[in-house]
Amino acid sequence: MRRKIPSTTALVSFEAAARHESFTKAAQELSITQGAICRQIASLEEFLSVELFRRSRRGVKLTEAGLSYSRRVATQLDAVERDTLSVMGQQGANTIELAVVPTFGTQWLIPRLKDFQRQHPEVTVNLTNRTRPFLFADTEFDAAIYFGDADWSGTESHRLMGENPVPVCSPRLLGDRAQFSAQAIAELPLLQQTTRPYAWRQWFNAQHLNIPRDMTGPRYELFSMLSQAAMHDMGIALIPPFLIQRELNDGQLVIASPEALSSTKAYYLMIPDRKVESASLHAFRDWLIDQSQRYSSNV
Repeated sequence: MRRKIPSTTALVSFEAAARHESFTKAAQELSITQGAICRQIASLEEFLSVELFRRSRRGVKLTEAGLSYSRRVATQLDAVERDTLSVMGQQGANTIELAVVPTFGTQWLIPRLKDFQRQHPEVTVNLTNRTRPFLFADTEFDAAIYFGDADWSGTESHRLMGENPVPVCSPRLLGDRAQFSAQAIAELPLLQQTTRPYAWRQWFNAQHLNIPRDMTGPRYELFSMLSQAAMHDMGIALIPPFLIQRELNDGQLVIASPEALSSTKAYYLMIPDRKVESASLHAFRDWLIDQSQRYSSNV
């Protein structure tokens, strides 16, 4: 069945005219005549059977329907332009679209990606933040790195590393102490991680403590937010050391207790079944597993 879609030329003309609320300025922007703009708008209104502009001697003004439609058209044209530029930018290159949990991507993966580029200059890796699982069929992603239990339908999983977070805080909060006891930590403001809501409870339970307020405190979605809050003396946080190595080395954060939280969950590379034969993903998978093994053996 034929789609009921106006011509692209008419939509581009309408979007420019709506943005300027001027046929003259739209014509100047698109390097066409004002008459051409008028004809495109008229044909679009006829196609829609809706008046988009009110004409007067003073110029044109969007109707309510025109204003609503212009916002939707602008959004869709922006999306088409982004997709077009993306395809043009690839120029036949071998590209991996990777979804990655944010702090892992910025703090651990990106500092190592130069090595992959050196080994595989023909492959481009694009990174996009995703904090939770999704349906690969609904996206353009070729693979994902996420933290969980590898229970992701329709995928092949590859374990990279665990987290093993430890309590950290600012050196000012720790003061002259060498470290905090578990009981002392229970008295401090506890900074919570949104996607690890039971982390503090599990940590205290491992220390044989039952703390009623173990799930109270401000919540932050990203470890990067959590570390910033801890650095600004807002409380104590459970963070994997490998995600805050720079902050620890610089003395902006200190380990408040050496007791790490063990977990069966880990960081995984997830590849959808339809992509498992990809040569570029094979190369990236092997490189990433090697990097994670090297890191784990040196911890």
